[in-house]
Amino acid sequence: MIPMLTKTLLAISIWIIPVASATSPDEDGWFTLFDGTSLDGWKSNDETPNVFSITENGELRVDGGRAHLFWVGHDGIPAAFKNFEVSMQVKTTPEANSGVFFHTEYQEDGWPGVGLEAQVNTSHKDRRKTGSVYAKQDVMDNAPSTDGEWFEYNILVDEKTVTISVDGEVVNSYTEPESPLVTEKRPLAKLGQGTFAIQGHDPNSVVFYKDIRVRNLD
Repeated sequence: MIPMLTKTLLAISIWIIPVASATSPDEDGWFTLFDGTSLDGWKSNDETPNVFSITENGELRVDGGRAHLFWVGHDGIPAAFKNFEVSMQVKTTPEANSGVFFHTEYQEDGWPGVGLEAQVNTSHKDRRKTGSVYAKQDVMDNAPSTDGEWFEYNILVDEKTVTISVDGEVVNSYTEPESPLVTEKRPLAKLGQGTFAIQGHDPNSVVFYKDIRVRNLD
């Protein structure tokens, strides 16, 4: 027979374990989503297999075709955010295209139909460049990023306003109207609440990400 005190301590220990294992934010409230060691908490839809890999330098390499890597939550960090700030380091290569979706949700294939995209594009033929809130309010032709050079990419959502910064400078501020323009194919391409997704765009696009962090503003 287990003494009552031992039973009580055992129950407390079991209850504490999940709380103790949860990731804690840093002193400024940032959670790490990708630290260069694993893809825990991320799920690729594998529309094209093996698009997402980790380099020996701890970078997320995106290369090989269309696929999307969704944050699905891990170790106490939720999958859904409404008001947030997400920050990462990004490096493009010549003629590469990628993007960071937010307020989205997992889907098996195709371009994500839910949420918005912060474009990543320095020299791809698409005229919508880095900093664009894709097809909502675009940075046309002249990218604030440079191929082969890391830049800090910051996306802040505060209610209906999206602010995108590159290396600490605001390059785009988009406020969603009461009746946002949507298409029949993407009727949910608007602000709401949801997760993040990193885009693999096409077989010729190679882009790198690292130090992906998020701060919940709710």
